[in-house]
Amino acid sequence: MEDTQMDEGNVVLEMETPVADVFVPPSIHRDETLRGETYTHFSPVPPSLNASESDPSRGVPCVLGVDEAGRGPVLGPMVYGVFYLPITQSEPLLKTTHHFDDSKVLTPAVRSSLMETLCIADTDLHDTCGWAISSLSARDIGANMMRPAGATYNLNAQAMDATAELIQGVLARGVNVREIYVDTVGPPAAYQRRLERIFPTVKITVAKKADSLYPCVSAASVCAKVTRDAALEVLYDAWAQSARERVGGGGEEGVDGEEVLSWGSGYPSDARCVAWLKQNMHPVFGWGPECRFSWGTAKDMLETKGGIKIEWPADEESTNPLTNFLVANGNGRMDTDELGAWFGSPAGLEAF
Repeated sequence: MEDTQMDEGNVVLEMETPVADVFVPPSIHRDETLRGETYTHFSPVPPSLNASESDPSRGVPCVLGVDEAGRGPVLGPMVYGVFYLPITQSEPLLKTTHHFDDSKVLTPAVRSSLMETLCIADTDLHDTCGWAISSLSARDIGANMMRPAGATYNLNAQAMDATAELIQGVLARGVNVREIYVDTVGPPAAYQRRLERIFPTVKITVAKKADSLYPCVSAASVCAKVTRDAALEVLYDAWAQSARERVGGGGEEGVDGEEVLSWGSGYPSDARCVAWLKQNMHPVFGWGPECRFSWGTAKDMLETKGGIKIEWPADEESTNPLTNFLVANGNGRMDTDELGAWFGSPAGLEAF
């Protein structure tokens, strides 16, 4: 039984691991990705939707799905995706013709092929559907979660804001969105109420396993997953190139036989990911913008596996006036020479 479970776990990790020839969609903003920045990308609105920014209600009634990829990994961004198309086309186009499904049950090759078709002009997907993503960088996720007490911006809140921003962006482009389906973050009812307060005129359904139930959510799942896979490859290629240059080789190993490790799927449960983290941890700076420092895997490794502990002085508000830092003379009065060193000496009339 244990062997079977392990094999099943390995299959899941392989399905989550980006393939070398993954399609790189236009949602990959290379510069922002390498700088560890969060960004959004919106596809052009198909002309067939008759979008009207001044009066969206005149456009074709559309359904919009929301899903994410990469919530759990310690490496790489978390990507939220939205996908919209005419309500009447959702089932026949996405489910019957193109067989969209939850991205986790589709092979990397199938996901990549669906995304590529979506991005090719003059195809039924490209001409009928629109999509957008928000790539929340690992650096920003970690920084937000590690804010001082009382100001923490947790992952659920970041996810909620990313979802609302994407939906608002689609509405702002004049798309007549009538129905929204969302794969839940936390309790579905509470999440749905929050979205209904933000978008009171739209029918909203938040459900568990929505990516398997609603084709538009399945399509959003594919957009998010392919974008994350490609982003992970961009980050890995940049790191690997730097590693090869450091060890003096051009292949998978350097001249001294030092292997340039794969980081696998980026999940903490992936032995390849853990091995990469251990081998490439800087004792002070940890890792680059590809790593979520707020994850227990990274924090524990820095604290117990050779990371240098740095203690910052207490952040106490000072009640001392600026003049307390100036030197007084023997009479208890401020030395004018000292003040002059700080602010400059006063000029006499003779200067004019």
